[in-house]
Amino acid sequence: MIHVNMTVDAKGLSCPMPIVKSKKAINELQPGQVLEIQATDKGSKADIKAWAESTGHQYIGTMEEGNVLKHYIRKAGENEEKEQPQFPHIISNEELLARLNEANTTVLDVREQAEYAFGHIPGALSLPLGELEQKMDQISKESHVYVICRTGNRSDLAAQKLMEYGFLHVWNVIPGMSQWTGPLEKEQM
Repeated sequence: MIHVNMTVDAKGLSCPMPIVKSKKAINELQPGQVLEIQATDKGSKADIKAWAESTGHQYIGTMEEGNVLKHYIRKAGENEEKEQPQFPHIISNEELLARLNEANTTVLDVREQAEYAFGHIPGALSLPLGELEQKMDQISKESHVYVICRTGNRSDLAAQKLMEYGFLHVWNVIPGMSQWTGPLEKEQM
């Protein structure tokens, strides 16, 4: 049994809210204390893990109880914590729209499959953040990669990961699909 010092209820919320609530809660904890985040968004597993790793906090793991995911994070000490980096190369939705038809362009949608199915940029490659490392061989390192999610948070983490693996032409699309006004495709249900 895991001893928990604080619990965050993020059930029914989607990205970026579980992370926003977790950031606020972890600031109230002492180093070494454990935060439990309860969420129903399947994408939160990859999001919480990536956020914890990027800030230096320890991702302990996730347990599933029914449709609730319980994520456990141990707060890092001062010497363990690091500033959450922001990916330096960003592009606006409007700039991406203007570049969609350029040669050697890949739009990488890192939202969960259900989010993608309800509306995505035509031709976008769907690789949810939690699957990115295992499937990044589907992306050409020579391509200009525009990473998009709902709000820019998951895409920021994904863009950082791609750079770590040697991708040179990567941009994070801000503000992302939540404010996309360009063409949309929907999956047939």
